[in-house]
Amino acid sequence: MRQKKDLTGSEKSKIVRYLAEGCSSLKIVKLLKRDHRTIKRFIQNSQQGRKKRVEKPRRKITAHELRKVKRAAAKMPLATSLAIFQSCNITGVPKSTRCAILRDMAKVRKAERRPPLNKTHKLKRQDWAKKYLKTDFSKVLWTDEMRVSLNGPDGWARGWIGKGQRAPVRLRRQQGGGGVLVWAGIIKDELVGPFRVEDGVELNSQSYCQFLEDTFFKQWYRKKSASFKKNMIFMQDNAPSHASKYSTAWLARKGIKEEKLMTWPPCSPDLNPIENLWSIIKCEIYKEGKQYTSLNSVWEAVVAAACNVDGEQIKTLTESMDGRLLSVLAEKGGYIGR
Repeated sequence: MRQKKDLTGSEKSKIVRYLAEGCSSLKIVKLLKRDHRTIKRFIQNSQQGRKKRVEKPRRKITAHELRKVKRAAAKMPLATSLAIFQSCNITGVPKSTRCAILRDMAKVRKAERRPPLNKTHKLKRQDWAKKYLKTDFSKVLWTDEMRVSLNGPDGWARGWIGKGQRAPVRLRRQQGGGGVLVWAGIIKDELVGPFRVEDGVELNSQSYCQFLEDTFFKQWYRKKSASFKKNMIFMQDNAPSHASKYSTAWLARKGIKEEKLMTWPPCSPDLNPIENLWSIIKCEIYKEGKQYTSLNSVWEAVVAAACNVDGEQIKTLTESMDGRLLSVLAEKGGYIGR
């Protein structure tokens, strides 16, 4: 009988099944019509099993060195394992050991994209929460701007690609291919806008006030009743174009002044419920890693996504303010989860 070099996968499976049924190697040779040496060699190799990998012992780290590593990791949260160990003057430790030691005391996480809060910021956030704790937030108009790009966020362009399939090609353009600046507001269960800032316009105090005049005041605010205007509180963040003397004086001439213009604490995007609306809209327009080829197409997508946001979703966001204020006080002015 001719001897072949290798057994096929199906033949190996059959040999295992025949052995489980109690067949002898001689009987298996007759059933498969293969050389007895090939069958015998496969059976012997299977019985021997794979050799276990001998793991090299880790370099022993003393308790004192561990404390130094822990302090260094706390001071250098975004440093590599090598940089952390080098700062402690600990050498000769392989990468696998360094990472294993760090995993016992830390966890790899992305850096938070939030402005850092100092003591003054936290105190102002607490003062703001105390000031507006008894406010009827159904009468507050929460406003903000959002920029959307043609490319969309890079981190969202991931998905499940089948075996043997090529990943789809994703366009890469400078500055995300350009983008559109969008302004909107929410009050109670109503969405105001969205309104598009004209392409190429940089929002300074003058252009911001002119934009509000052409969109917010002419298209929405003028249609409201006198009692609504009397009770409405206008909220905007502390962007330079918002908080300047020019913008404040201009809004005062429009009747939005003193208690009708909400003061805003520094570094507080987590307290503005419209930020959650932006997240809802971005998830919709960039779902499945979608990209756009023109500014008009991405603007149309924003409008369509905004139309799909119902009043109940907006009401949930505006009604969350009481809980946010309590959370700020509980965190002693620190950031809250949104």
